[in-house]
Amino acid sequence: MIHSINPFLPTQTLMPPSANPANILETIGDTPLVALQRISQAYSFEMFAKMESFNPGGSIKDRTAHTILSTALREGKIKKGDIIIESSSGNMAIGLAQACLFYGLQLIVVVDPKLNKHTAKILETYGATIETVSKPEKNGGFLKSRLNRVVELLKEYPNSYWTNQYENTLNPTTHHTTMSEIAEALQGEVAYVFVATSTCGTLMGCAEYIARNGLSTKIIAVDAIGSVLFAKDKKERLIPGHGAGVPSNFLELDSVHDVVHVSDEECIEGCWRLLKDEAILCGGSSGAIISAVEKYKMNIKKDSACALILCDRGERYLDTIYNEQWVKTHFPEMNLPHQSITI
Repeated sequence: MIHSINPFLPTQTLMPPSANPANILETIGDTPLVALQRISQAYSFEMFAKMESFNPGGSIKDRTAHTILSTALREGKIKKGDIIIESSSGNMAIGLAQACLFYGLQLIVVVDPKLNKHTAKILETYGATIETVSKPEKNGGFLKSRLNRVVELLKEYPNSYWTNQYENTLNPTTHHTTMSEIAEALQGEVAYVFVATSTCGTLMGCAEYIARNGLSTKIIAVDAIGSVLFAKDKKERLIPGHGAGVPSNFLELDSVHDVVHVSDEECIEGCWRLLKDEAILCGGSSGAIISAVEKYKMNIKKDSACALILCDRGERYLDTIYNEQWVKTHFPEMNLPHQSITI
């Protein structure tokens, strides 16, 4: 039971929000764990969604952004007025933009053409500067192009600091807290945790917490078909936010129980299933997790408790995943659901 666990909670990681937050950044974390009772009806096990969309910037990356920036400020690595630079497909950029505005920092975000218009508008409203790379690298795709541009910008701006979500160990460390919240909410009885991959910070942070606290929880990584994190066959993908074009600096394969690969079509199907069955509007990686559970269901023991980390809000995908015309254009064979389940 959870009361016998001695949580591994480093000083750098986020603390639970206070009852009366002093500022908006203190509301980061302690997100709700919601039972997916309607979707779970189709299975012999329970499903619980960790709703990271409840963070003020709308995603799990709020945790990472706040931890990295607050630590750098506390340690004197950056000061008010300095320039923060990061490569992002969207969520980390928004998390940094909100925190930078609060702390009086400037932000340059390097993105690629896959960045959706809604996210771009949010970033501009927060005052971030957007740098867009136009061509993918032959080896590494758009992610490699973004990282190359980050290096160039660091040379252009002497008073700049790279938060580097891809190598900064505070990324996985942050998610010791994420996993501890899940363990507490389920009284330590967590059989499986499904985690979408990208930098693998969330994945490995949860795995580290599980290992250091002797939990029996199995980590299931949810990766995109075409990502190079667990496979070598790279493929173009349309749904951003999970998977990667370059290997992760955090990933330790021995810490992952299993991996499920999900296609763009399956991401879309999972998103619409969440929306129609549970009235939950989430992003592409959340849909990937729903579809991953469906693909993995035969491996899950009866009456198990499964935690699903749903990383972000779906409003940023209204022009793509939730736009039926866009779906029909890019995936003409797909049939989207139009009816909710019978209650």
